[in-house]
Amino acid sequence: MSQLVRFGVSVEKTLLEKFDRLIKEKNYVNRSEALRDLIRRELVEKHWQGTDEIAGALTIIYNHHKRELLNKIIEVQHEFQKVIISTTHIHLDHDNCMEIIAVKGNPSRVKKLSESLTSIKGVKHGVLSIAGTGSDLK
Repeated sequence: MSQLVRFGVSVEKTLLEKFDRLIKEKNYVNRSEALRDLIRRELVEKHWQGTDEIAGALTIIYNHHKRELLNKIIEVQHEFQKVIISTTHIHLDHDNCMEIIAVKGNPSRVKKLSESLTSIKGVKHGVLSIAGTGSDLK
């Protein structure tokens, strides 16, 4: 088990009250765990900018009735098959589908994949979530 180190943090009362509300909304056990999560998130972001490999998920929402849209999405995915680990297709309702694409690889290629898919006409929304590979987040 890693050593725990205690340290003090000074913040304005109103900021702490907002942080405590956020902790409650997100069901954190305590401030320490919430703060650790924020630190990890920032480290993952920093790691993403200076590493050779990242992992994450790209989620896109689109109207499957849009002509040729699915063919364009598949075409882009084939172009980026080296960074795509898996895809999951979900039917949200009669008109809308969600595609969750698990990715691992070069950060610039993953970002390019995200940009290529989210910019296709007919894709309503897309978001890339980077989790990192975990190797540097102990």
